[in-house]
Amino acid sequence: MLFYITKRLIQALFVVFVVTLLVAWAIRLSGDPAVMLAGAGNLSPQDLENIRQALGLNQPFWVQYGQFILGLLHGQFGFSFVGHRSVGHMIAQALPATLELAVSSLVLSIVIALPMGMLAAIYRGGKLDQIIRVISLIGLSFPNFWLALLLVLFFSITLGWLPPSGADSGVGLILPSLTMAIILSAINVRLVRTTMLETLNSQYILVARGKGLSEWQVLFKHALRNAAIPLVTYLGLQFGSLVGGIVVIEQVFSWPGMGSLAFNAISNRDYAVLQGAVTVLALLVIGVNLAVDLLYGLIDPRIRHDN
Repeated sequence: MLFYITKRLIQALFVVFVVTLLVAWAIRLSGDPAVMLAGAGNLSPQDLENIRQALGLNQPFWVQYGQFILGLLHGQFGFSFVGHRSVGHMIAQALPATLELAVSSLVLSIVIALPMGMLAAIYRGGKLDQIIRVISLIGLSFPNFWLALLLVLFFSITLGWLPPSGADSGVGLILPSLTMAIILSAINVRLVRTTMLETLNSQYILVARGKGLSEWQVLFKHALRNAAIPLVTYLGLQFGSLVGGIVVIEQVFSWPGMGSLAFNAISNRDYAVLQGAVTVLALLVIGVNLAVDLLYGLIDPRIRHDN
């Protein structure tokens, strides 16, 4: 187990290095931050060069990237070009909001997908199965930003039940998490249905029924536990796409999380903020996938990480 964790950590470091390198290179193609900071002011070329020198932008790319990595090793992300605020402090303020939205969306998607997928598998080929499959297909057809606007139009503007944006209260979490949960559960319903069908046709399920166990015991004690392994695997992979989708959702609902922070950094060509935000999000995704791998042994004791 220790060797497995060590190997995954080394892989994680390599992934973070590649991701931050690509982001640092790509954002520099968006333009000159000195021009952005100058705004509409009629500055001379020498004034722009002075701004670049003050920000360290006159140094070669590899020197700038090396300074970022060196600071990262010391737990420092540098300072924002806009307002000269600490990037670490900005991330510490935005990260809890993103985690709150991501976790609530993921949990809500499981609450929706698990019973629907199980019912579709139990009543395979019936009307209920067909209705659930049509609903999941409709959910897959919705772009996340369009669904977000549709929910705002219905629940906020038409009915006036929920706030259209902001994170001032817990009620403001409902619409963004529901938007993400609908998109995620549309995929998870089909996955739960498929894995449950495979599990219910297994030999050990027939043996369990032959022992006289009730159908609920067969479903929840035996079938669901084994069907959960591919579901947990996919949820770990899904977390990466969830983080990507949150960027759009946070903008629609004015949610003050990492997505909004990264979006504003791109708009302002704020290299340090974007590099810091992407690094933290990459570490978050890697950590979740490592945790999912370790959960296999708890779900099914037959699985071990010996190599």
